[in-house]
Amino acid sequence: MNVVPLPNSIMQAAVFHGGDRITIERIAMPEVAAGEVLVRVSRTALCGSDFKLWHKGAEFTAGHEIFGVVEQPDHPMHGKRCAVYIPLHCDRCAACQRGDTQMCLEISSLIGWNRPGGYAEYVPVPENCLLPVPDDIEDSLAPLLLDVIGTSGHAVRFVSRIVPPQEAGPVLVMGAGPVGLGVVLALRGLGYRDVHVADPNAARLKIAQSFGAKAHPVGDTSRRFALIMECSGAHAARNLGIELVLPRGALVLVGENAAPWTIEEGKVFRRKDFYMIRTFYFPIGDFEPNVALLRQYKEEYRVLVDGEFGLSALPENFARFAQGELIKPVLALD
Repeated sequence: MNVVPLPNSIMQAAVFHGGDRITIERIAMPEVAAGEVLVRVSRTALCGSDFKLWHKGAEFTAGHEIFGVVEQPDHPMHGKRCAVYIPLHCDRCAACQRGDTQMCLEISSLIGWNRPGGYAEYVPVPENCLLPVPDDIEDSLAPLLLDVIGTSGHAVRFVSRIVPPQEAGPVLVMGAGPVGLGVVLALRGLGYRDVHVADPNAARLKIAQSFGAKAHPVGDTSRRFALIMECSGAHAARNLGIELVLPRGALVLVGENAAPWTIEEGKVFRRKDFYMIRTFYFPIGDFEPNVALLRQYKEEYRVLVDGEFGLSALPENFARFAQGELIKPVLALD
């Protein structure tokens, strides 16, 4: 059933009050500025980075892994199925001209963070943030093209120039959350063959093993790696990664953590040349390779989507997600 605007330009949306409280309320339809279109939200995947908004509250409607249909009559994209690229970008600055649209030097704004996002029936989207989704990609998998596949794929592509597959040997992935599991599949897709995963959650570790990875004991220091993908964001894991990375190897910080990080500068840190890399989201030019990854491992990615529910059930399911009961649940609005 298609969602239609409610009377008097009102729609339903999730309000993050803080204190781990979400309510579903009727709010005004968003304004659509020049150069933007209105997208009717079909699916929005839940993301762990929204926990901070759950705890502290959000000024704007949250939700940033968005897929929907353009609903802008007389616009060339009207009726098109699109994923929503969340970093606003100017297409003119040196970073955008280089292709690094996620690092635009002129605009610093993210959909679902600094402006309304996708835990709602509609969301306004700049035209250059529309990513048309091919018809063979089902609605429930389309949001994975963003954080799960996009963020992980970019991280692996970026570091592959420094530690290419043929030189990597065993690779360690720290953290088997949605992005960590996405990294496992991206590593496979880009030719890394000996992938090890460390995670205290036995169920998630089992999924990583079903994706072709080998289990690595959490906290084990008996083995070193030329390439470590740190996907948990935990400071203890980052410090352990510094210890475990081989000389001239690379530690990639994929997981996020807003808390201050103190690096334990022991002799392991001081007496070793190594790369420590931070990657963020993905350049818009990666979207086609991301679609190819989804097509290649569609059955594996489908395993991650372990819940679908309507807007009224978002509060209870977000709490379940925060408790680790769900891996990548998806808000479904049609």
